[in-house]
Amino acid sequence: MISHRLRFAFALALALAGLGCRPAAAPVDDSGPVADWPAWGGDAGGSRHSPLTQIDRENVGRLELAWSFHTGDVADGSRTRGKSVFEATPILDGDTLYFCSPFNRVFALDAETGRQRWAFDPKVELAHLWQLTCRGVALWSDAARAPGEPCRRRIFTGTIDGRLLALDAEDGSLAEVAAEGAVLDLTLGLGSVQPGEYGVTSPPTLIGDVVAVGALVGDGRRTDAPSGVVRGFDARSGALRWAFDPVPPGTPPLPPAADGTPRWRPGTPNAWSVFSADPARDLLFVPMGNASPDFYGGLRDGLDHFSSSLVALRGSTGQVVWRFQTVHHDLWDYDVSSQPTLIEVRREGRALPAVAQATKMGHLFLLDRETGVPLFPVEERPVPQAGGPGEILSPTQPFPTLPPPLHPPGLSPDDAWGLTPWDRGKCREKIAASRSEGIFTPPSLAGSVQFPGVAGGFNWGSVAFDPERRLLVANTNRMANVVTLVPRDRLASVLEEKQLRRGVHPQRGAPFATTVDVLVSPLGVPCTEPPWGTLLALEIETGRVVWQVPFGSTRDLAPFPFWFDWGLPSMGGPILTASGVAFIGAAMDDYLRAFDVETGALLWKARLPAGGQATPMTYRLRPDSRQFVVIAAGGHGTMGTTPGDELLAFRLPE
Repeated sequence: MISHRLRFAFALALALAGLGCRPAAAPVDDSGPVADWPAWGGDAGGSRHSPLTQIDRENVGRLELAWSFHTGDVADGSRTRGKSVFEATPILDGDTLYFCSPFNRVFALDAETGRQRWAFDPKVELAHLWQLTCRGVALWSDAARAPGEPCRRRIFTGTIDGRLLALDAEDGSLAEVAAEGAVLDLTLGLGSVQPGEYGVTSPPTLIGDVVAVGALVGDGRRTDAPSGVVRGFDARSGALRWAFDPVPPGTPPLPPAADGTPRWRPGTPNAWSVFSADPARDLLFVPMGNASPDFYGGLRDGLDHFSSSLVALRGSTGQVVWRFQTVHHDLWDYDVSSQPTLIEVRREGRALPAVAQATKMGHLFLLDRETGVPLFPVEERPVPQAGGPGEILSPTQPFPTLPPPLHPPGLSPDDAWGLTPWDRGKCREKIAASRSEGIFTPPSLAGSVQFPGVAGGFNWGSVAFDPERRLLVANTNRMANVVTLVPRDRLASVLEEKQLRRGVHPQRGAPFATTVDVLVSPLGVPCTEPPWGTLLALEIETGRVVWQVPFGSTRDLAPFPFWFDWGLPSMGGPILTASGVAFIGAAMDDYLRAFDVETGALLWKARLPAGGQATPMTYRLRPDSRQFVVIAAGGHGTMGTTPGDELLAFRLPE
């Protein structure tokens, strides 16, 4: 028998021999391009595509952590109404990264080392806020100012308490502007705004010398929620250049306040997600949410005209150029949450300027960029009727035919899933006890299955487009909700019975409040069959799904050994590189992953210190420098992922 010492020596010798025979890593190719990341979506059109090639499918497995940076901004809900959500994607200008924390602090970091250059604190009062997030900032250069002049480069950022700020990109000081100052109060003209009801969570959008901004509105709270007005301000002076009040055409404007401040109609759809811009055409693309309140529309009085639509505005004037509605009379909180992605679609030898709009329904609409007309047929199909008392439903809803819907069409009792026959039976009972007639089943007093749920389908992470491979890559969610209309006089007893405090929409002013429950078994497992999240790629001209894989594991949701690659819900989106690599965090486990764009094969993954519910970005500063991939890892309070406050940068070894 070989002794333990001899066995160890033998094994060590084999290991060393193996190391000696292992081929050396291929040298890193420095001949490729350099590139920045000047906008939240990679560029003004939100392509999330980089021309970089240094990190490729062969060497991506060698990525290592280059640096990390802590913001110090984490809220666990003990001192605030909400928990922090670190969803920021930095932008790069020169050799400086700019981004914001969930508390709206703005940071400038050295992009090579991660060292802080400056930080600005807008001193947001956090105690009464429930949505603690900031997805990013925007940068604008004033061509009228000489290099080196103060405020030639300005960082614009919105705050969760409803302000728009302009900062000098050099030192983070408030920019000196001529008219209304460097801090604008966006709540003016909105009437009564309750704490936490109105705020900016997405980066402003620059088009020409106009900075355009929408806002998140707590649109499930009351029928007369603050207006969803979208405004364009002069980037130099801060003066209001235009306002898009999303009321039906022909609606007379409200008279101004006594001090002359414009007023906008309450209850209109809001635009909380990220806009896109086509400066050459002077077009601004605005994804709209639904009118208030979310799940009951019997009192909206026609305010649905721009609800859940993609709206193209003239960037210089705010004039409506066209509108495409993705949901008629939205009762499902199916906001257009994804950033519009500007692409070209090739047809009959021509390249047509287009916009790809992903939706929470799992629908992807391809529209002519200049007219809003669908490039492929969109069918108006009959949908379930007989909504709640006093409700008026649209008899049809628009369905794209190419690509066809990318989400399962509905959920029946026979589709119920569970870990055991017992909890599958409980799920079957839940579905059978609810109204479940496929997508667009209206909310009801008995409870209605909503599939996809309020998180999608697609969400704000949006899609990424590879212009050479002609592939669109996106992550989708496949979770169901049960939406129940609750007569107002029964709300207190229902809440006590369900012991439910989250997922309640009071909808004050309407005859019904609403509860929104995730459809899970008594074991807390979704009643829908895995995968609960996917990553897919489709050919943009044919609509063919090239590959689709489960995305995310139970690694951080279940104890060992119950770690399965079943696919999980996600928040955040992918980015693509010219070398054929897709990077994405987003899933509910704490990983950053790299996939082969052409096959969907997993190439690499790195453990993160917290949930990566953000979209990454990538850059390379100089021909003699490495390509970096950067992601925010701070978790998502609502999703319950690991909290944190860290920005991490990965690169190939020197």
